[in-house]
Amino acid sequence: MKLVDDALRAGHAAPSAALAPRAGVLVAGGGGALGAELLEQLLGSRSFARVQVLVEQDFSATVQGLEPLHIDAFEMRTVARPVARTGIVVFDRERRANGRDAAFVRPLPEDLPALARRLHDAGVRHLVVVQPHDAARLPAALKAGLANLDEHAVAALGFEHVVFVRSAQAPVGGGGSAGLQRLADLVLAQLRMMTPQRDQPVRTRKVAELVVALATRLPGAASGTRVMAPEQVWHAAQEARADDFAAAWLAGAPQPAPKPRVPRL
Repeated sequence: MKLVDDALRAGHAAPSAALAPRAGVLVAGGGGALGAELLEQLLGSRSFARVQVLVEQDFSATVQGLEPLHIDAFEMRTVARPVARTGIVVFDRERRANGRDAAFVRPLPEDLPALARRLHDAGVRHLVVVQPHDAARLPAALKAGLANLDEHAVAALGFEHVVFVRSAQAPVGGGGSAGLQRLADLVLAQLRMMTPQRDQPVRTRKVAELVVALATRLPGAASGTRVMAPEQVWHAAQEARADDFAAAWLAGAPQPAPKPRVPRL
């Protein structure tokens, strides 16, 4: 009878934390190549019970788990359901090829302090900010630390966790130039070619995988503000599982050097 008693007790036991459905996540910046990939992976990973996304145009979400949240209702605090406690802000370039991107709120870097404050006031406590930047533009001293007063202001808002992910991206090509400007463009192009491989852009899919892994594990990590430098993003992209890298990084474990890839002939 002991086995029967154990089975009955197991049936009334509380569900395991690993099997319990996770809370929701709110995304600001669902357009662009990175934002679209991030939404797709958040929905596909089943890491969150619902995925809220800030929009500025009404549209009907046909994907299960996706919940559009109009920016006006969000700012006026008239949303029908509570805002998720985990938030992701993505600064990404606009994608011209997909007209649906116009429906999503596209935050700009200068909007970060005000947007972060609204997220905090709405109940977000775990924040991931993805800040792509042109290769070789960010000084080395700022890659792993807070780069400006806006970031300091976000860190001071009182979030339980803040993570700034600095993901390198390819520079935007400028228009026609002449004279000294053309010479300057040529010099900058040469400098970009000398950028170390670990500071080079990685595939959008790998960045999205890393951000999902960070957002999933962040509530269980030690509180504080963290900055993931471009070379760390590159290291994560070399790993088979971004989740393992994110767990070790959040725990403060030293990151082993990635194994070099052997080129195929």
